Amino acid sequence: MPTVMSHAIAALALGPAFRRAGWPARVWWAAAICAAVPDADVLGVFAGVPLGSLLGHRGLTHSLAFAAALAAIVTPLLVAPGTRRRLWAYLFVATASHGILDGMTDGGIGVAYFAPFDAARYYLPWRPIAVSPLGIRRFLGPRGIAVLANEALWLWLPCAVFATAAWLATRRPRSANEADARRR
Repeated sequence: MPTVMSHAIAALALGPAFRRAGWPARVWWAAAICAAVPDADVLGVFAGVPLGSLLGHRGLTHSLAFAAALAAIVTPLLVAPGTRRRLWAYLFVATASHGILDGMTDGGIGVAYFAPFDAARYYLPWRPIAVSPLGIRRFLGPRGIAVLANEALWLWLPCAVFATAAWLATRRPRSANEADARRR
């Protein structure tokens, strides 16, 4: 799996493609959290849940159905009814990005994208992202540094490019009067 930071970065990078003027800061925090929530299933390891089961790691919480349900639960808590459709789409994509990124890693078990309807595990055909080590000690060592360098190349840089392009594509064009006023 990519690091929790990279899941949050991916969610925030998607934001400019969906943003609405006036969305409160809690929207951006919620998207970052939604992108990290699927890994709550790792707690099942300590409870004895088998790794490859529906409730195991990279199972139901990594599915598109889970992303849709989580977005539906969180959306009404964040904004007024008029902007909920767009926010739901953003939170859905932010949450679903977690499974997509996990499917691009070079290890671990596959992702149950279609759970609970299909328990099969899938990887994406292109898998350049190094699996993050579990545990603080291993993460703070040479392996963790190598993983962060890998994520900087394969996640953070593309996220920065995407966010910039989306922001430029969706920003409100200035009127001629506004441009003249700024020049003065």
